[in-house]
Amino acid sequence: MNLSPDAVADERDWVRDRTEVVTLINRVRADLGETFDVDVDAVTEAAYREEVDAVFADGDLAVNVAALVGLLRDLDVEDDYPGFVVDELLGRELAGMLAGNQPLRLLGEATFHYADVGHHPDAETAPDREAAEPAGVDDLEAALAAGFQTRLPGWDWREEQSPFSVE
Repeated sequence: MNLSPDAVADERDWVRDRTEVVTLINRVRADLGETFDVDVDAVTEAAYREEVDAVFADGDLAVNVAALVGLLRDLDVEDDYPGFVVDELLGRELAGMLAGNQPLRLLGEATFHYADVGHHPDAETAPDREAAEPAGVDDLEAALAAGFQTRLPGWDWREEQSPFSVE
């Protein structure tokens, strides 16, 4: 893997154009909102793309995100199960990196596992996709959904001043 500025820009474009991630973000938010009995705002494609641009505008973050995206985009392990650990490791790390600093990082990592369990491209609705894409892509999409849903606005508790702030 060679990560030049052009390669990072290419990964940004791939992530930016992968708008099916927005559907997964909104499904995860709806499920978590129902589980925790809170209302969570949906995310639009425009908000997703804007946040992708913000992540990739930070060069130090961008090169690391691009590396993980590139690895997951190409990751395929024969018989898939032996690769389960590595795609989980890379996906969790990407979700945390996208989510931000603690405690958001931990929330992004935990949400990755939640999103990943329920996310498998449907062979009936996308028959060519499953055969054409490596196994790591569904983990990549789960990581993008978990990380971006965590960092994007829409959770009321994130909009308010923490009651634990000490002045």
